[in-house]
Amino acid sequence: MNGYNASGVFARFRRDRRAMLGLYILLAELLLVLLLPPLMGLEPNVTDRAAGFWAAPSARHWLGTDDVGRDLFARLICGGRISMLVGFAAAAISVAVGVPLGLIAGYRRGAWEFCIMRCADVFQSFPSIVLVLCMVAVVGASVWNIILVIGLLGWTSVARLVYGNTLSVREKEYIQAVRALGGSTATVLRRNVLPNVVSPVWAALSQRVGRAILSESSLSFLGVGIRTPQASWGNMIQYATNPAVFAGKPWVWLPPGLCIVATVIALQFVGDGLRDALDPKWAPACAAEQPLVCRDTPEELLREVDGASHRGLLGRGMSTKRMSADQIT
Repeated sequence: MNGYNASGVFARFRRDRRAMLGLYILLAELLLVLLLPPLMGLEPNVTDRAAGFWAAPSARHWLGTDDVGRDLFARLICGGRISMLVGFAAAAISVAVGVPLGLIAGYRRGAWEFCIMRCADVFQSFPSIVLVLCMVAVVGASVWNIILVIGLLGWTSVARLVYGNTLSVREKEYIQAVRALGGSTATVLRRNVLPNVVSPVWAALSQRVGRAILSESSLSFLGVGIRTPQASWGNMIQYATNPAVFAGKPWVWLPPGLCIVATVIALQFVGDGLRDALDPKWAPACAAEQPLVCRDTPEELLREVDGASHRGLLGRGMSTKRMSADQIT
């Protein structure tokens, strides 16, 4: 099977307006969280005693200050680094674990399938947030521990997705032919099965990023995730648990909440666009295919057939019979 045509995939992705909007939002967020702190000299943990505590937004502090006088805009930007790092790194771990396990379970079947899928059932039988809470409480609430816990506990959905697609692909004729020619299991999985099940994995990857960001935000909001003084969008929303801040100071908790919502929606748009662009029905050979045109009369269809035969597109090595208009009708 031929690989995907990168230019054709990007062309189809670019035609999806929602996917491009999501991509632009993600790129803008990444540029802001990576470039603004060094360019503007943002210090998320420095207390401004002159501004005071819970200062309102001003030219000096665009989003005001928190309960110890730290600049909330600086914490919002630097907290975005942590939240997006957790999201992308945890999703990468989930895909790195889930894809091989799903391939092996779907291709090898038997004991492999039973062990892997039953293990996935055990993981999915627990509420995810409860399981993550327990694991974080055991290993500690550092950034990398949270990434590992969320990533390792999120492999089941990816594995099931790959497993289901592998079950259908393994019975195809070309897979049987490769095996008959002596192809090893690793070669068949890497060169023939994986390229044909990777399309939904890309969509699942972006969704896993969004879920990981939500998981980190939930943990931090509950006080068991990223803890102050380190900033993240989740522990900034924790200020909303104070009724006075929730009602009277919406600029404290609303911006990080909007950032989380915008990021998750943008990731969903990008995932849907990737899924459609990588759909197997859009094979590279069909990338340059012209849209179907309905011919109104048999004479027009006859001219189309004659032109195709002269270009050598019909009957390679075979004679093409001329069809009359009466035969076509």
